[in-house]
Amino acid sequence: MQVWNVIYDPLEFPDSLYHSALPLVDQTAQSKITKFYRREDACRSLIGNLLPRVLLKKRGVVKDAMTFATTDTGKPYCTTPGIEPPLAFNVTHDEGVIAMAFGTGDLGPPAFSIGVDVMKLKIPPRTTFTEFVDIVDSQLTTREKNLILADVAEEEAIRRFYWIWTLKEAYTKALGIGLGFDFRRIEYDVVEEKVTVDGEPAKGWQFLRFELPQCGHNYVGFAAKFIGGRGTSISELSEGCLVCYDAVSFVNRAIEEMG
Repeated sequence: MQVWNVIYDPLEFPDSLYHSALPLVDQTAQSKITKFYRREDACRSLIGNLLPRVLLKKRGVVKDAMTFATTDTGKPYCTTPGIEPPLAFNVTHDEGVIAMAFGTGDLGPPAFSIGVDVMKLKIPPRTTFTEFVDIVDSQLTTREKNLILADVAEEEAIRRFYWIWTLKEAYTKALGIGLGFDFRRIEYDVVEEKVTVDGEPAKGWQFLRFELPQCGHNYVGFAAKFIGGRGTSISELSEGCLVCYDAVSFVNRAIEEMG
């Protein structure tokens, strides 16, 4: 698996660039993007739609041949003919980062079992960390909550929380089941490095952890993929598989290559 990250700053992303890049995506995608009330959200959606298209362009696919669809639960997947091996991808965003995990489509077609999540290390304003944990208490197991509220520095506690949360999100996105999955069914022990689902080891799953300190504010994330087998793999995403782009440069390049 690889993860591409686009670092987005609304103050540096001109409206003219948004309008120039919008025609690069199909009419269905354009319709969804332009429905956003806030331009920031529309830009994030546009960049998220450009990510798999730029990847396909790198593989020699012309813009007009790129096709996509969504599952019944809304997970996008590639339907472009002639892609061998099949492409598996998933896109997510949080504030200043839009991320895409991708790899070969092995198991769980047509969208394949791949997911990604990234989040900024922060707690809501005027909220203590303990209050923050209490708000999401219903989505954490007892073990997870104990690890988060252990006698560690608050910075480490926040990091532990977001490692747990992004792994849960990446796993459910990989399943492609949409909202409504009880996060307490998944437990990530950040100390023992163990993931269980319904009390059993998450057999056949690969979890890759990554961090983006270059964004000005730290972001952490997980990519998840079902690869089969009896083991569970939890490790750092290798440096060569983690790529960061500036949003303006990324979109300008997309226009140059696909416009």
